[in-house]
Amino acid sequence: MTLLGRILKNRRAGETHAAWNLPNLQGPELLTLTSRNFGDGDPIPLEHCLKNIGGDDLSPQLAWTPPPAGTAQILLVVEDVDVPLAKPAVHCAALIDPAAGHLEPGALDARKPATGVRLLRSSLGRGYHGPGPVKGHGPHRYVFQLFALAAPVDSAPGTASPDRARPRTLLPAVTAPVLARGRLTGTVER
Repeated sequence: MTLLGRILKNRRAGETHAAWNLPNLQGPELLTLTSRNFGDGDPIPLEHCLKNIGGDDLSPQLAWTPPPAGTAQILLVVEDVDVPLAKPAVHCAALIDPAAGHLEPGALDARKPATGVRLLRSSLGRGYHGPGPVKGHGPHRYVFQLFALAAPVDSAPGTASPDRARPRTLLPAVTAPVLARGRLTGTVER
């Protein structure tokens, strides 16, 4: 695995195709997204990483400032922007009730999501899939992105059900105006 990481060292998806940079998900950066498990730019603790690298695959605690009035739904997207692919890997996508205000550890579990959390498909399946970068590839950034939407994603005309849509189809199809957004970045290196 270390050899593969070294071979792919200079290949990274980058942020160009991240949800944050999609034209339809632009909006004022009014939300402050935090976690008591790690700070912005800090390493993500092992317990929040994939089991195959020794973690517990437990989604971290997340909290955010109140969304603006008129927020109908919150969209959470977690992406690895350093994966050695053409586009970032979506590790989690979820629709959250705007009244939630925070998520406790494990709230994004595919088998038992927290009340007010609707898990969507990601690149890896449903629910939270923690970091597990290729060994020797260098540091990976995992970007937790929160979007306060003026209308539910379900109301986007002409789109497949958000429950069935792949993230790279769903994210560009979101038509609801973004009232506010915020992000938090954690890192993992093996």
